[in-house]
Amino acid sequence: MLTVYSDDHRLHFGQSELVDGKLQPCFEMPSRADTVLARVKSQNLGEVIAPKDFGFDPIHRIHDPKYIAFLKGAWARWAAEGHTGDLVSTTFPARRLRQNGPIPTALMGELGHYSFDTEAPITAGTWQAVYSSAQVALTAQDHMRQGARTAFGLCRPPGHHAGSDFMGGYCFINNASVVAQAFLDQGAKRVAILDVDYHHGNGTQELFYKRGDVLFASIHGDPLVEYPYFLGHADERGEGAGEGFNHNYPLAHGTGWDGWSAALEDACRKIAAYAPDAVVVSLGVDTYKEDPISEFKLDSPDYLRMGERIAALGLPTLFIMEGGYAVEAIGVNAVNVLQGYEGAAR
Repeated sequence: MLTVYSDDHRLHFGQSELVDGKLQPCFEMPSRADTVLARVKSQNLGEVIAPKDFGFDPIHRIHDPKYIAFLKGAWARWAAEGHTGDLVSTTFPARRLRQNGPIPTALMGELGHYSFDTEAPITAGTWQAVYSSAQVALTAQDHMRQGARTAFGLCRPPGHHAGSDFMGGYCFINNASVVAQAFLDQGAKRVAILDVDYHHGNGTQELFYKRGDVLFASIHGDPLVEYPYFLGHADERGEGAGEGFNHNYPLAHGTGWDGWSAALEDACRKIAAYAPDAVVVSLGVDTYKEDPISEFKLDSPDYLRMGERIAALGLPTLFIMEGGYAVEAIGVNAVNVLQGYEGAAR
């Protein structure tokens, strides 16, 4: 299996996040991708290549160009104001505030307009890391356009919390959605996105909720008690042309393989019935039992079985890296999914 990877991810390194009332180092750190890459190499998964540059057009097919322009220029504006610390939003347009009014021109106001939380710090190198992460995903997708049945985009920062014009949850550009749209633009009639990250892919749901050409299935912590809280319930089924093509599987804290795999089985049956031309897997492995910010109880061998079940769909499958914060185990768990897939697909 081809892996696409860029060292540019190290340019994004948020210094702190607020957890339980305390500032502490960010869980989303460069060593995450480094650990996965080391495991890819040690297991001889396949060739590792650097990304090509596909420019802004495929990103703009998913994200508002004004939002992308803001991301690109935010740090320069912050530095010009004399700041050196991370740029983090402090104000948000909450309920009963004006939602569709003019976008503020002050940097902090504009940042709040494009954010849904404080968990996407912008640093001096964030834009280059974010842009390269999207190009990693697009290069992996291009490999499949040329005939490969599978590929792995080792993306960092992750992307599934980013929506059409908002960032949050460590995410800025929704890599999985960008490549799903690329498949469609290149002739696919239908694409399925399977999100196995512990946290609901609220950005991905927002992007495709009213569309029937992308089926979205997400297995995640119950939003009544788990981040990102405000999307991910089972009754969210899509709207308009998208009605019936959004499938959420909210699960309780403490869920292990038996309960989790039952949700995967149902999601895979729905994907098979949808008969997509390609599957994009938002590959988060923060479902691991020792993940520091998650509450499921999957163990490392379970990820092999996860890959095997996805392979049983018999569909071209593109894996895009998302979450996973037990850094010492993230490489084993992510590569187990890929090896389980490859072993069953042969």
